[in-house]
Amino acid sequence: MPKPSEEVWRKSEEGFREKWNFPNAIAAIDGKHVLIQAPPHSGSNYFCYKKHFIVDIGAFGKNSDASILRNSNLGKGLQNGTLNIPSPKILPGGNDVLPHVIIGDEAFPLCTNLMRPYPRDDAQRNEEKKVFNYRLSRARNTVENTFGK
Repeated sequence: MPKPSEEVWRKSEEGFREKWNFPNAIAAIDGKHVLIQAPPHSGSNYFCYKKHFIVDIGAFGKNSDASILRNSNLGKGLQNGTLNIPSPKILPGGNDVLPHVIIGDEAFPLCTNLMRPYPRDDAQRNEEKKVFNYRLSRARNTVENTFGK
């Protein structure tokens, strides 16, 4: 899969902003388990926390979404800033310059270009955080709908 250009990221951001009301989002990320029959003599390498054997796409089933991301080309690109992500910009109606982000669920770490929801306990006690989590979840459903739950 080719590395997206800055123009591809900008076009994607336009879709997240217009369709999902989530400006500066450029992509959504999630892990996907594809069930398999365990390969002979593989032990627990392909066994995941959901108690199934899953296919190896660059990492074993026992690895978490965060560790798989960290060791992937995408994760390394996020860490070293080589993904052609557009420069930060001001959100509509705001004054703060904020980075473009890939959005994920609680399984992923929070970093400059990767955004995740507030912890559930925090969001339950704070209406702004609850609304933010709702909007992030709605925008992140693009990846859920693409690959199924």
